[in-house]
Amino acid sequence: MKKYIILTALVAGLFACTPNNTKKQAENVDVVKNYVNAVQKLDFESMDKLLDDKYMGLGPSYGDTIYKDLAIENWKYYVENLYEKIQYTRSQFAPVTITEGDAKGEWVANWAELKIVFKDGGGEVTIWSNTNYQVENGKIVRSLTLYNQADALRQMGYQIVPVEE
Repeated sequence: MKKYIILTALVAGLFACTPNNTKKQAENVDVVKNYVNAVQKLDFESMDKLLDDKYMGLGPSYGDTIYKDLAIENWKYYVENLYEKIQYTRSQFAPVTITEGDAKGEWVANWAELKIVFKDGGGEVTIWSNTNYQVENGKIVRSLTLYNQADALRQMGYQIVPVEE
């Protein structure tokens, strides 16, 4: 019996000393899920509420950087002129904590198969997309999006031809 009491005390002590980020990580995942849902619903008000005023989006190409106001305006433009529907399928979310360096903070990774239907018979593309969202105080402060732009263009009928020198 003494062994069980000691074991119980040891286990309780370990849990008491271990930082518990599970709740915070779940909340961060919910923020990102809500943002993804807002994108699918083309709900600009919700997008605006979920992006922090200091939001910075990077990608998909090196050097692509966008800030909150322009990000919302771009979504509006694309929806009015280009996209009929955006659908995340096979979407998975994973919370990640980075403890040092420039990217230090709480992040949520989203891997998804993304289907985009274009307006006016422009066809559709399906891409694999990876976006990593940094979340602070219940808002997205940074994102890094990667996907194969050449594949999307190929699906749209473009041919990529190397430049001859």
